[in-house]
Amino acid sequence: MNEVFLFLKRWGLVVSMLTGASTYLLFANIDALEGARPLANDMVQVAQPTLLFLMLLLTFLKVKPSDLHLRRWQMGGLALQGSFWVLGALALACIPMSYTWRLGMEGFLLCMICPTATAAAVITGKLGGNQGSLTMYIILANLMASLLIPAMIPLIYQNSDITFWATFAKIVLKIFPLLFLPFVCAILMRRLTPALARVLTSIPNAAFYLWMIALSMAIAVSVKNMHHSLNAGHGFLPQVAIAGGSLLACLIQFTSGRWMGKHLGTCTDDEVISATQGLGQKNTIFSIWCGYSFMDPLSSIAGGFYSIWHNVYNSYQLAKRQPRK
Repeated sequence: MNEVFLFLKRWGLVVSMLTGASTYLLFANIDALEGARPLANDMVQVAQPTLLFLMLLLTFLKVKPSDLHLRRWQMGGLALQGSFWVLGALALACIPMSYTWRLGMEGFLLCMICPTATAAAVITGKLGGNQGSLTMYIILANLMASLLIPAMIPLIYQNSDITFWATFAKIVLKIFPLLFLPFVCAILMRRLTPALARVLTSIPNAAFYLWMIALSMAIAVSVKNMHHSLNAGHGFLPQVAIAGGSLLACLIQFTSGRWMGKHLGTCTDDEVISATQGLGQKNTIFSIWCGYSFMDPLSSIAGGFYSIWHNVYNSYQLAKRQPRK
């Protein structure tokens, strides 16, 4: 049994990704499961936010408000992501480009401005990072995204009726309840029911195993979106452009995060890990929703591709960190 848990610690994210992809393909291609597809879809819609809430609650129970500090790398990360989004939006608005190139650019920009994944704190903790500074960056990145995305979308799509306040309201309602509700609940639980808080935080790797389940669902949704875009007749080349844009964004942000952690932080190993994960891990569910809601719907699959890239890299990091015996 210990060998099973050790294997999951090393390769759990890969197992989750393969499980999610294969489960969707089974449901999509086996006619006998056609009647169960609506039920499975409804279950995922309910289970995903529930799992994320529980996972964040367990994580935030270990993070006190006094642990939330501003770091220089956080300011550098916000500047990097914000500047790419603003300059890229100006390029989309002013520079003529083919539909394929535009899709690749939109996918790249979505992956750059997309806020840090709420699950990043779980992986950061597993890697030995500072969960407090990472949680602070999650809050800051979500605040920036909720302001900069509505500011630039009307510029990118000048002929649409999208307004700043309408976009802002949709984004706030999408991301902030799931981010702040578990944070507030964790504070109240530590104050009102400290015994229960101690019991929950004593469960080893609980948040990580919840994330494995949530990741399998996220990958299933991502594969579904990619599959549907191919079946819709969009062609293979636009998907290659979007995949390339998302991969470039992933490389830039993980590399920049590591550099900022070393040169703009305290230079300790835990801050380097936090900066790397803070910039590199993304709330890909949000980016899929954002692309579908405000940009070319096909660009939304950039979040699906990015989910694959960053989880493959996280799997490598976890496998490298965990002992073999």
